[in-house]
Amino acid sequence: MLADLLVTAAVLGLVMGTNFMVLEQGQKAYATGAARVESQQTARIALTRIARDIRTAGSAPGPPAFAAISVADPGRIVLHRDWNGDGTIAGPRETVRWFRDGTILRRDAGGGAQPIINGARALAFTYYDASGAPTTTPEDVRSVRVTLTTAPFGMSGTGVTTTVTTRIRLRNR
Repeated sequence: MLADLLVTAAVLGLVMGTNFMVLEQGQKAYATGAARVESQQTARIALTRIARDIRTAGSAPGPPAFAAISVADPGRIVLHRDWNGDGTIAGPRETVRWFRDGTILRRDAGGGAQPIINGARALAFTYYDASGAPTTTPEDVRSVRVTLTTAPFGMSGTGVTTTVTTRIRLRNR
């Protein structure tokens, strides 16, 4: 009787241990999947917003009398557009600056550097002239390649990162 009870307890312990191990693996798989989704979504959101700003750089009601891009650094970009049509770049949202501050991707359009996404691990801009050659002269820039690497915010230890790259042509130059 006691032997049967001990065998039953041992078998039950083995079954429960196996169940907990399977449950733990399932939770790890879920966490990795959730981290991957968050990383991809934040990268997509950020890249979409950056692309929209770059495409509209240099826009004005008439022929633009200002530079579409004033800063063409590998880690940041400063764009200009004439939203109110007064011919000058002085109003809100007419100068837009994109940069990474630690792990936060920020956009400053005159109201302070607002956070766009958390978890930005790398941000790189590469600038090209009209012939497609790399340039560092802001006046010569006709397209920009943006490379952004993101990781899920608050989900450390998953090892998940997403890198997205796109090349955007300035419509107004």
